[in-house]
Amino acid sequence: MTLEAAVCAAFAADGPLARADVHFMPRQGQTDMAQAVARTIEQGGALVVEAGTGVGKTFAYLVPALLSGERVLLSTATKALQDQLFARDLPQLVQVLGMPVRTALLKGRGSYLCLHRMEAARQAMGVPETAVLRALARIEEWSRTTRTGDLAELPGLDERSPVIPWVTSTRENCVGSQCPRFRQCHVNLARREALAADVVVINHHLFFADLAVRESGMAELLPSVRVVVFDEAHQINETGVQFLGAQLTTGQLLDFARDLLGAGLQLARGLAPWNALAAECDRAARDLRLAVGRASNGAKLRWTGAVPDDVDADAWHTALQALQESLEHVQVALDTVSELAPDFVRLRERARELLAKLARFAGPCATDAVRWLDVGNPQLRIVESPLDIAQAMHERLLRLPSDSAASSTDAGSAEGDGKSWIFTSATLGGDAQLRWFTEPCGLTQAQILRVESPFDYARQASLYIPRGLPLPSDPGHSQALARWIAVAVRRLGGRTLVLTTTLKALRTMGDYLQDAFREGGVDVLLQGQWPKRRLMERFREGATQGRPGCVLVASASFWEGFDVPGKVLQLVVIDKLPFPPPGDPLVEARSQRLEQAGRSAFRDYALPEAAVALKQGAGRLIRRETDSGMLVIGDTRLLTMGYGQRLLSALPPMRRIQTEEESDAALDMLTRASTTDPNWP
Repeated sequence: MTLEAAVCAAFAADGPLARADVHFMPRQGQTDMAQAVARTIEQGGALVVEAGTGVGKTFAYLVPALLSGERVLLSTATKALQDQLFARDLPQLVQVLGMPVRTALLKGRGSYLCLHRMEAARQAMGVPETAVLRALARIEEWSRTTRTGDLAELPGLDERSPVIPWVTSTRENCVGSQCPRFRQCHVNLARREALAADVVVINHHLFFADLAVRESGMAELLPSVRVVVFDEAHQINETGVQFLGAQLTTGQLLDFARDLLGAGLQLARGLAPWNALAAECDRAARDLRLAVGRASNGAKLRWTGAVPDDVDADAWHTALQALQESLEHVQVALDTVSELAPDFVRLRERARELLAKLARFAGPCATDAVRWLDVGNPQLRIVESPLDIAQAMHERLLRLPSDSAASSTDAGSAEGDGKSWIFTSATLGGDAQLRWFTEPCGLTQAQILRVESPFDYARQASLYIPRGLPLPSDPGHSQALARWIAVAVRRLGGRTLVLTTTLKALRTMGDYLQDAFREGGVDVLLQGQWPKRRLMERFREGATQGRPGCVLVASASFWEGFDVPGKVLQLVVIDKLPFPPPGDPLVEARSQRLEQAGRSAFRDYALPEAAVALKQGAGRLIRRETDSGMLVIGDTRLLTMGYGQRLLSALPPMRRIQTEEESDAALDMLTRASTTDPNWP
């Protein structure tokens, strides 16, 4: 039996999936996708699949991957999705299909406890406040029972906790095989298990970090894998460019100074002026931030000339020279003690790497890249980034034919190793060739499949654009929209997600809604007030156990990956069209490249970016066949501008609401017991 035939049998009405789950229903779109994945696995090459919400894309790639008997690498967007795939979806299918498959989970080293650094932290002089000491004691107790060392196992540990840098390693500070706890190292254990497994689950950050530095264990793993699947693939370009360029941050320098002081005082006290050396490095890093001047927190300063824009040239060069001299002084001191401990060998390597980055940023920017400063408070980040990952994908991974060779090469085949590459997401573009995704990812010669969502959007959801709102450029826009939301929320008793395009809008609308519901009735949650996981848990609880319903006002990461099925979420509000920020240096460089090629930056870049982001945000509303809800977009440009129809066509085919009276009726309908009501909508 061919793999394609085996896949069809698995998804049949009397197949193993149906026998294992009474709620399983064959979906033509899911079967079509699974067959396409099976063909690609058998033939090799690259397949790009846009699978609408509800298709069941996870099983559509997992079933053929497992049935193929090939070694498989699965990469997804976040560590949370990794955990879900590894702990829930994979075990379920392995059991249902009866496959003797070994699976492994591999994350970046920052996700694992470092025993050596934990022990060093206990003895360090500079461990900060009492809360960190309490967390450290809790981690030490857990370390005696954990097998994996994955910090996600530790309940209640916030991923933003200040204790994490003290008990995890980075590529920069890991001492490698010279570590006294090398044999017990959790990172190495995870890598060994990955190398021995049939199916390995990683995340995009780990994949591209390794592609850049060849350090995480992927260098040994990838050559032995024949099937690679990227789920939530719409994120790989933006993830990839983070790692394929170069970055130097004042945080790296301050961490280096701290580690230098700790190792020097603990392992070589009196053999070098460690306090003075660390203080000099620390001061040079802070002076580099001061050299930027009064640039506001969050600003991105272009760097197209000898120095970044709006930065005094003398102050900048003086700060860089001082930083270079401080690192050279550290190198001299470390040369005298490097044989005493592996910590000093690694510190010397880190000093050399930091000096190499300084030298890179002293020279011109690389071709087809862009350079800028990210100004934080108090941090500063110097960045040089490629405009996309197309060249890296062609040269280092896919070895697909270039566009110029496409006419003489089979468009679906890969050259060289015969690997199969599957890229899938619910949102990959607005045109038939999915150019928004395929062009920057170097996949213009891949096979394309688009599978529509099985949801009945015209019945389950409605779309409303309030006509009376000010334009988004009006200072009163956010507050006017917040007033509309407050009225709607009172009707629904919560059940609302507000997605903003800026942090300023988040604060304005969040403050208004918190004031409006200060007397109770609804819990207003704001991104940033709690860890993301806790916000999601509280929102999903809804109006249960005597607690009121919720409104969540959020930005950034909540536009995607936030899955809340059922009546807990029935109103999604998007404040305005999510065009890419025009002042962003990377956005500007991409736009300029298109214009220089004779294309329209607005039509070919800004509009597709907005369409994909809008579709991602709208996708939070309907997650199951039984869900119902309303999507509200507070941007009248959808109705008045020529491009509005193009953006509307990117959204699911929801029922359009035209008037305030119709929107009131639709909100009242959402309070009914079920969308199976014969009068819905």
